[in-house]
Amino acid sequence: MNPTRSNSNETAHERPALDEDSALRLLFEGTAKVTGKAFFQSLVRSLAEALGTHGAWVTEYDPATRTLKALAFWMEDRFIPWETKIDGTPCEKVIDGARLLLYPDRVLEIFPHEPDLNAVGAVSYMGVPLKDVDETILGHLAVLDKRPLPEEPRLLTVFQLFAERASAELRRMRAEATVRESEEKLTRLVEGAMDAIVELDDQLKVTHANAAAKAIFKASDEPMIGGEFGRWLAAGEFARLERIARELDTRAEGRAHAWISGGLRARAANGAEFPAEATISRHHRSGRRYHTLILRDVNDRVAAEQTIRTLTAETTCLREELRALGDSGEILGRSEALQRVLLEVDQVAGTDASVLILGETGTGKELIARAIHARSLRKSKPLVRVNCAAIPADLVESELFGHEKGAFTGATAKRQGRFELADGGTIFLDEVGELSPDVQVKLLRVLQEGEFEPVGSSRTHRVDVRVLSATNRDLAHMMAAGSFREDLYYRLSVFPIRVPALRERGEDVALLAENFAQRLALKMGRRVAPLGDDCKRRLLAYEWPGNVRELANVIERAVITSRDGRLDLDRAIPESALKSIARPSADQVASRIRTADELADLDRANLRRALEATQWKVAGADGAAAMLGMKPSTLASRVKSLGLSRRAQ
Repeated sequence: MNPTRSNSNETAHERPALDEDSALRLLFEGTAKVTGKAFFQSLVRSLAEALGTHGAWVTEYDPATRTLKALAFWMEDRFIPWETKIDGTPCEKVIDGARLLLYPDRVLEIFPHEPDLNAVGAVSYMGVPLKDVDETILGHLAVLDKRPLPEEPRLLTVFQLFAERASAELRRMRAEATVRESEEKLTRLVEGAMDAIVELDDQLKVTHANAAAKAIFKASDEPMIGGEFGRWLAAGEFARLERIARELDTRAEGRAHAWISGGLRARAANGAEFPAEATISRHHRSGRRYHTLILRDVNDRVAAEQTIRTLTAETTCLREELRALGDSGEILGRSEALQRVLLEVDQVAGTDASVLILGETGTGKELIARAIHARSLRKSKPLVRVNCAAIPADLVESELFGHEKGAFTGATAKRQGRFELADGGTIFLDEVGELSPDVQVKLLRVLQEGEFEPVGSSRTHRVDVRVLSATNRDLAHMMAAGSFREDLYYRLSVFPIRVPALRERGEDVALLAENFAQRLALKMGRRVAPLGDDCKRRLLAYEWPGNVRELANVIERAVITSRDGRLDLDRAIPESALKSIARPSADQVASRIRTADELADLDRANLRRALEATQWKVAGADGAAAMLGMKPSTLASRVKSLGLSRRAQ
């Protein structure tokens, strides 16, 4: 509507004089007996009538969206819904300026594009913010008219009084909503608690019981409210609870709470008794004394703790499994020696036979164990790995078979052993030759009968576990020396598998080196060229006493020190090895005179190969002495003089 036409049309209708007494009566009589929505509807009708305006409204402000939403909007004898963004409106000036604002005339000339003002042909506008006690803007009270509004102090005073009443009610509603939200939150906390929470009056009758209380007392079909709490306690316990409650009544506020020593013997609706940890506290409400009793079924807690311990142990095993899988990779190789091992793996995997995996250190015995488990009928169950050499001797039995609380110093809680965790699956005992004779006896019993007792327990546990074991020690020599049980050896080695040393795998060395190089380069964010013939020759010429593990370390060093994508084997391979794999010509090899040290190295390497080929057996038709064409005594003397010994695996 054109502002000029609006003014000319409306000036014919004179505004009635403001009657302050009538306005105040309208304010107080209209809002005295109502709250909430009815309050605000009465307020804006009374305001429009008192000031003689066409419209009046009260809104709530949302600062996040800068939006006003009407709590009540009275316009020309009817209520209308209304919500708007404040930007570009007179309300914006009121909210952002936090002050009363009056446009007494020609408001459309100031806000020509404001659709709500245009729709009613507004001429004047007055608004004031509604504030909380901390000056936060809660909302907005406003009037508009199709006639000018006089800038009279009396009109502004009346308008401010209506605004104060609106602010007070809005603050009351906000406070009520906060209290309601707090009560709802408290109800959710109480009802969602895992512990039983029971409120008792001064006669120790139940006034409230949460869902957990009804559950542990099995009282879903039997009401607890209103009855004496003694109904839910074993004989003699209610009198003890009364004494504790009376003692609390003598304490000052802030100290009226207690842990009930030894808990309470509770009784469910079906008559079954159970131990319950309990705390009690006193509080006052509406002049009356109440007690809050919190109980927890000890049996449930013990079961929960046991479950947590089991899950924690299983998680540890799974983490070890994932870490090992991430480090080991797949079994690579095309050599005849490795293919023979893989064939044996396929043959035995589908059975439950115990497998003893033999071989030097670093040959990948654990990889073979994982391959057996992955091809077995137990592959969906856990593979639990135990490094027998890494566990202190006095804790090995506890680690394998578990222990009871208090079984020994430091046993503060019951613990499951690795055999129990592996139930239904597979256990891999690495370095099995390190087990003490006492533990060997228990292990033999598990293999024979599938049962054991945890440390400190007389209760027998039965398990169904497949046992894979590995060692780099000479178990035959240990049996002869009496440090390893012969009957256990035969139980473990139902199906022995010997993993070949890397030097026995020929071209597998280059294949593994290429794989390690590319994988490590990718991990380090580098690029390396494929291995050249010279690199392969140098790798094949080395004996690799540390086997695949040493090869992986050498390649990692070579990748770290690589330049222009070329591996630096000069720094990666041990210096003593580089001397033995220098690159002389065929004529130089045939004609060069060797030093005494070089001849000793050749002799030492030759003797070692013979000894390893015969599992370090010296005498006999299949011994190393016969292979070398010398007497056993001569060989023993040479071994001693050259400082040869079976390498620690």
